[in-house]
Amino acid sequence: MTLTVLHSAAALVTMDDDGREIVDGAIAWRDGIITAIGTTEALAQLRRSADRTIDARDCVVTPGLVNTHHHLFQSLTRAVPGATDASLFGWLRRLYPIWARYRPDDVHAAARLGLAELALSGCTLSTDHLYLYPNGVTLDDTIAAAGEVGLRFHPTRGSMSVGESAGGLPPDALVEREPAILADTIRVIDRFHDPAPGAMVRIGVAPCSPFSVSEGLMRDAALLARDKGVMLHTHLAEDEDDVAFSLARFGCRPGVYAERLGWTGRDVWMAHAVKLDADEIALFAATGTGVAHCPCSNCRLGCGIAPVRQMLAAGVPLGLGVDGSASNDSGNLLQEARQALLLQRVTGGAEALSARAALRLATRGGAEMLGRQDCGALTVGRRADLAVWDVAMAANTGAWDPVDGLVLCPPAGVRDLVVEGRTIISGGELRCAPLPAILDQARHSIARLRDR
Repeated sequence: MTLTVLHSAAALVTMDDDGREIVDGAIAWRDGIITAIGTTEALAQLRRSADRTIDARDCVVTPGLVNTHHHLFQSLTRAVPGATDASLFGWLRRLYPIWARYRPDDVHAAARLGLAELALSGCTLSTDHLYLYPNGVTLDDTIAAAGEVGLRFHPTRGSMSVGESAGGLPPDALVEREPAILADTIRVIDRFHDPAPGAMVRIGVAPCSPFSVSEGLMRDAALLARDKGVMLHTHLAEDEDDVAFSLARFGCRPGVYAERLGWTGRDVWMAHAVKLDADEIALFAATGTGVAHCPCSNCRLGCGIAPVRQMLAAGVPLGLGVDGSASNDSGNLLQEARQALLLQRVTGGAEALSARAALRLATRGGAEMLGRQDCGALTVGRRADLAVWDVAMAANTGAWDPVDGLVLCPPAGVRDLVVEGRTIISGGELRCAPLPAILDQARHSIARLRDR
């Protein structure tokens, strides 16, 4: 029943329904749940009786950032020669043979590295899309890593079932039999999924993409997910090749294909959706189908600029994602927010997306898209997931509006990070898992993969 009170924040950004930002803000929590919020003066009595206090002077406090799309296993394959200048399909063909050599310890190392990077940049909740399982790899390997780092985690049991010999993109050695996919999906849901408020782990069902799984698996996955009460995730309309494949293989655009197979609704979110047309945007808005916008990855692979302004105007649920570190080369959600803002302004003008709107996408927008009404905002009754940003550093000095400054001139990292009321980062240092050990484990795996 420990009571913690954070006080003296230069600005406390609640992301509540009224968009309140409290100057000289304070927030209290007990047992992982926010119990009070207001000015430092208003919470003075609570502060005096607190078991622990956190001084947030010269800091902006926000809800923890939410990452709605990632491939943590890719953290070991950044800047791989032959993949750095390729578009999506060529990039995948270069990397598939490397990923085929992964072992469980490599996936665990990659997940710890990627989650540590996210935590250090202010993320409290991350999804993951693991869609290949060579050499005994299981989803359990990433879940163990998240527990060690201390982040709230939404891993998805991904899959590929259509290899090159059947007209798909991945090599046959990396695809699985569909009955085995469904059986293991049931196993991980039954073992790990927690539907309760405050859950640290929730499982999703995530066939990789229309060009790597069958129509039958897409249908069966949707039926399974709804029977188990979990969410659905896949890649959709990522670039022109993706759309061309859908038209050639299925005779329709990606959004129509998704609807045909039962892949629309508030329990579904798509990665990328760069090439949605107006009809598909309207479909997603009407059905509440979400989109994980990954601007840096979309730029890196030359996919294009997602129609974020149009999706927001239509009411499509939206969050931000860093995507895999092999297609982004970074895992920093504030940088994604900044890139989202810049790309929309390139096409839509200076008023296309504000800094605060981009920050909302990175927090409450992503949390609510993932069905987490208990996260994403700093209000009484929600979970105590928050990020403390020191805005007196060189990167932020000169920012007259420190909240806009988080997006326009992002700090290098978070000062403190709290997840479920527990301090994961203090003074810019990981507390739950030592960073040198995480880096050593990752380097060991990288050396073996490169040697092969």
